[in-house]
Amino acid sequence: MDNKELINHIKLAINPKFQDWVVFKNGIYIIFDDADTIKDIHNEALKQMREFGPVYAGGPAGDFGITTLNKTDGWIVSGHGYGMYTYVNPLELSIKNPSDSEIGLFGRNKRDLDGKNPEIIFVNHKKQSLQILFRFLGNDKIGFYADC
Repeated sequence: MDNKELINHIKLAINPKFQDWVVFKNGIYIIFDDADTIKDIHNEALKQMREFGPVYAGGPAGDFGITTLNKTDGWIVSGHGYGMYTYVNPLELSIKNPSDSEIGLFGRNKRDLDGKNPEIIFVNHKKQSLQILFRFLGNDKIGFYADC
C-alpha cells in the first residue's frame, strides 16, 4: 500500500469532527484535540511518537484494543498514548480471518517501528484547510496561516 492509499484509509477511519491529525510512515496516526494551542503540530507529533510509540516488554505500549472499521477495510489498534492509533489493512496480514490478538500484535509491531524511527508522511490541520478555502475564494490576505 502506498502513502496515498494509507492516508485515504486513515481519513475514512477518523471521525470527521477531528480535523487535526498526523500520519506516520507505518500507519500510526495521532489526533490532536487542541491543535490551536500547539505551536508546532509536526514537532509535537514527533515528540509524542518518541514518548508513546516504542513498545517495550511489560510496558504500557504493549496493551491494545481493536476496532473494526465501517467506512473502509481494516481495523484500528488503540493503546498507550492519548489520541494515538494504528491503522491495519487486511492486505497487510497473511492470515485470512485474523483474531483480535493477531491484529493487535501486528499493529503493535507497526507502532514500535514508527516509535523507534518516526517519519511523518501527512499532516491534516484545520488551519491549512481554511487557508486553502480562503485562497480558493480569493481572499488570501486574511493573515491566517497554518503553523505546520
